[in-house]
Amino acid sequence: MAEPRTIEPGSLLIATSSPFPPFAVERDGTDSGFDAELMRAVCGQLGLRWSLVRVEGSDYNGIFDGLRTGDYDAVVAATTITSGREMVALFSEPYLDVDQALLVDSTAGVHITSTDDLATEVVGAETGRTSETVADELLDAGRVRDVRRYACGGVVAAIEDLLAGRVAGLIALAPVASWFAREHEELSVVQMVSTGEQLGVAFAPGNVTLRDAVNEALETCRRDGVLERLVRRWMDEDGSGR
Repeated sequence: MAEPRTIEPGSLLIATSSPFPPFAVERDGTDSGFDAELMRAVCGQLGLRWSLVRVEGSDYNGIFDGLRTGDYDAVVAATTITSGREMVALFSEPYLDVDQALLVDSTAGVHITSTDDLATEVVGAETGRTSETVADELLDAGRVRDVRRYACGGVVAAIEDLLAGRVAGLIALAPVASWFAREHEELSVVQMVSTGEQLGVAFAPGNVTLRDAVNEALETCRRDGVLERLVRRWMDEDGSGR
């Protein structure tokens, strides 16, 4: 296999959107979480140092611009592989299957048990993520009153709004919703929304050698049980997050 091409020889610059637990977590000043630990293992397989680049912005999809402009080598940020994103980035093989979920404050006065109870309510979603797509589908169908949108990395603000009653529910990847349900006893995941999504690592279009090298490392991580151990550490048995 050809030597993987990176911006800084010997290093892999990885873009992330943080915080986004359990995928991107900061503990005692150290970057951790499912994605961070997975990429540590991948870089170990490739003999590369790894460095995180935190990306902020109004729209999550803006994170792919830095691949084109050479600001970083890869995006590893709980990124769902979609046909639209495949037009602007090259993707690895999927490393995790996920769905969406509805997170609510179960102590609030409004009793919500599923998306069927949201017709007069406002739900939150992060702009540019696939959770926004789910929320917009509900809006277009008249099943929610409105969608409050949050900037890239704005999940904590969304949780604050949910706890304060400014939104009635939050649509998020199931592992993310489950994480916050564990962190806040008032919050509950009341519905899993089956979307059949697959997460992957994104690269600059044309950087096939790096994509192929990461694919090989991911396969080694899968074969050696690294992925399984990370799922057990960071997520529920059903993969929804812990």
